[in-house]
Amino acid sequence: MNEIISRQDGEILRITFNRPADGNMATDDMGHEVIGLLAAAHEKSRVVVLDGAGDDFCLGRAGMGRRPIKAQEALDRRRTSEVIYDTYGAIRSCRVPVIAAIRGRAEGFGCAVASVADITFAAQDATFRIPEMEHNIMPTMVMSALIDRTTMKAMHYLVYSAAEISAERAMMFGLVSDVVPAAELGDRVTRLCERIISYPAPATEGTKEYLRRAFGMTTPDAVDFARNIHAVVNSSSEMKKGRTHY
Repeated sequence: MNEIISRQDGEILRITFNRPADGNMATDDMGHEVIGLLAAAHEKSRVVVLDGAGDDFCLGRAGMGRRPIKAQEALDRRRTSEVIYDTYGAIRSCRVPVIAAIRGRAEGFGCAVASVADITFAAQDATFRIPEMEHNIMPTMVMSALIDRTTMKAMHYLVYSAAEISAERAMMFGLVSDVVPAAELGDRVTRLCERIISYPAPATEGTKEYLRRAFGMTTPDAVDFARNIHAVVNSSSEMKKGRTHY
């Protein structure tokens, strides 16, 4: 069975975590495959949708909490963790918007992926949790994905309490964009994909580039970046939609 299912649906690339019997807990091989798919997504796709097969989105990493048979040196331990950080980075750096569709539980790595996606729809009965502390793991990998998504107060609560929170509360915390009835989740995601595809590609890709970089800049630098990218994109011949102000 393929642990990752990828399907080209017109200009939508759909990527599905496909280990439903294990709550779609992610293996390193899954991470590497997702990284490759996202790096090449812009070649055929205008938008990416991430979801999970079965009842849950993703319950974390496969083998979470298991200790190595022998102690690892710090450098080796860092190298084994790179695929996780690189997965989060691939979502951020993917040139086209990445939408996550969350059903059921999103925990640990799953919560991080849901949060780091550009737009996240959650079913009303979806839940989110960072349980790493319960497994004697300092949750800095997950925290690195959430660092620009939520507040410090929310981050402290999520990691120290290991509490399961509702989709509505996850939206309050900044982890989710919108909460919809479970029966409408697929349609809502597809409608947004169609709307994004209807816009000129330079505008959607430029918007993602700006949002990815501007929040880490000083305000004057972010304004200067806006000046430059606005002029470059809006003067492009690929921007074919009529407008009166730009």
